[in-house]
Amino acid sequence: MRTIIVDDEELARNELAFLLEQVGGIEVVGRADNGVGAIKLIEELSPDLVLLDIQMPGLTGFEVARQLVEQKVESRIVFVTAFDQYAVEAFEVNAVDYLLKPVEPARLKQTIQRVRRWMAMDHKPQQSQVNADLGRMVQWISERQNRREQLAVKVGERFLLVNTDDVIYASLADEIISIVTQALVGTSNCRTLDELQGHLDPAVFWRVHRSHLVNINKIREIIPWFSRNFILKMRDAKATEIPVSRSQTKRLREHLNL
Repeated sequence: MRTIIVDDEELARNELAFLLEQVGGIEVVGRADNGVGAIKLIEELSPDLVLLDIQMPGLTGFEVARQLVEQKVESRIVFVTAFDQYAVEAFEVNAVDYLLKPVEPARLKQTIQRVRRWMAMDHKPQQSQVNADLGRMVQWISERQNRREQLAVKVGERFLLVNTDDVIYASLADEIISIVTQALVGTSNCRTLDELQGHLDPAVFWRVHRSHLVNINKIREIIPWFSRNFILKMRDAKATEIPVSRSQTKRLREHLNL
């Protein structure tokens, strides 16, 4: 299996090459330390497999992948990523696999076996389907990279960094966005709740009302309200009550099996 390794760190490239040698049946035909070089190598060598790092200077891995999609490249793409396991599971699809850094030998072997099965199929997936799956993958990664693990919250004259998981809710009033955690109350530099939400995990932070964004893992109590709507009592020190709009009530009912 002719393979190209793309990573901006030499140690990472060497480690992958060593692990591939242990798997056997792999020929590393090229290595690249940046996205532009990777695209040139792939065009020249048409490898069976590309092990592609995501976070690189210049062209990132997903920008490289986007160009490969547009060029209808048939090489199998396997992303190499430092994303946490929860994030990685969200984009595991048949057309594209992933390796989580630091790469484990057993996981690499599993990936290579998967690629070999795909190459050995009598009826390979249509290239249009491969490209579509890869395109969805690229879009997901692009969106994921805009999210932050920490937010800057202004408290008085200082900006404090807080983990996004610690945010209980954010509210908009008089064009000011307040952010509340168990330890502090401050304001965000984001201009809109939409902008703030774009930096957060949409599976965790719900826009339950046009003026309120809540961490669904920080809800203390759900209070039935009129017209079958709800009030959320949050886990902050004041046990703040936040209304749920009619459009979000159905989603909340389904999520909690109410």
